Amino acid sequence: MELQTTAEHKQANQASGFHRLSFAYQGLTEIPYDSILMQTDTLEVLDLSYNILDENPALLGRLEKLNTLILDSNNYTSHVKFPYMPSITAMCINKNKINNLPVFVEEIRRKFPNIKVLSMMNNEAAPSYFNGGSLSQHIDYRLYVISQIPGLEILDDTEVLEKERIQAGKTYRLQQRSLSSSRKKKDESSRKHTHIQRKVNPIIRQ
Repeated sequence: MELQTTAEHKQANQASGFHRLSFAYQGLTEIPYDSILMQTDTLEVLDLSYNILDENPALLGRLEKLNTLILDSNNYTSHVKFPYMPSITAMCINKNKINNLPVFVEEIRRKFPNIKVLSMMNNEAAPSYFNGGSLSQHIDYRLYVISQIPGLEILDDTEVLEKERIQAGKTYRLQQRSLSSSRKKKDESSRKHTHIQRKVNPIIRQ
């Protein structure tokens, strides 16, 4: 009888859990963890859009079932630090203060390894007609993000096409080779300099 009561109580708690929570348009300056973390067993979608948030959302890493995170219209920058969350498959961070694309994309790639949908429209780092960017800038932005997050299926409001994946691979593979070549030249120059210094030092000691 006691076991049955415990099981029923557990089922009731699970049934009362939320799959989606929204704190949009609340004017929040801090993430309301007290309310959010009460739903760690059930929460799948969290909407924190249209607030004044800029803190690193470290404790969201406890939400093991969370698959969608919405942070539109806040004050997040390129240097935001997310917890490692393999459950995240979709994130919207439109209209924030992201201006350094490589830094931000690297954070997303490392912390959300299974992300399929990323929307970051109306950020400086995501040039488009909406924020004064040219068509070539927008295309280059898309190719860069696609090259760094190969599993992405939708970027902003547009599906990632196979031809974009191919072009992204070609474009940024060449850039990486160019960077590698540049690093090799620097390394060789450094080694030559060290070698010359070793030859000079004994002469100076004499």
